[in-house]
Amino acid sequence: MHTHHSAAQPLTEYGLSALALLAGALLALMIHCNSRLAAYGNPLTASWLAHAIGMLAALLLWKALRQTRPDAGRPPRWAYLGGVPGALTVALAAIAVNSPLALSGTLALGMVGQVLFGLLSDRFGLFGMPRRPLRLNDALALPLVLSGCAILIFGA
Repeated sequence: MHTHHSAAQPLTEYGLSALALLAGALLALMIHCNSRLAAYGNPLTASWLAHAIGMLAALLLWKALRQTRPDAGRPPRWAYLGGVPGALTVALAAIAVNSPLALSGTLALGMVGQVLFGLLSDRFGLFGMPRRPLRLNDALALPLVLSGCAILIFGA
């Protein structure tokens, strides 16, 4: 019996897009769960619990999927600070979701923040990202996203 081992195929544009959509759905689910938890206590406790459970899940995934990459080198020191914005996201979203913004308004405005930070990161090469000049579609995306937010929050 012959087994064929092939090198891992890189994800296609469709596969990467599907992963991004899944990440967005999981973010919405995370924010909803954490806001419900915060409603029974407070946003800080909800954030601590969410990150403790997330750490356990990450450790289990790391153990299951661990691979050695001797050529990877060491990450920059600032890369270890990723948990700080994550913790702030959980706590601030738990506050915003339990407000008149609700889940959809919180996620919509969060997406505006992501788009703005993404455009700035692309333009200036922040945090080691490759620099990319802004294009016309970048300039058009922001008002469209803002318009969608306004419709979600204030109605049509």
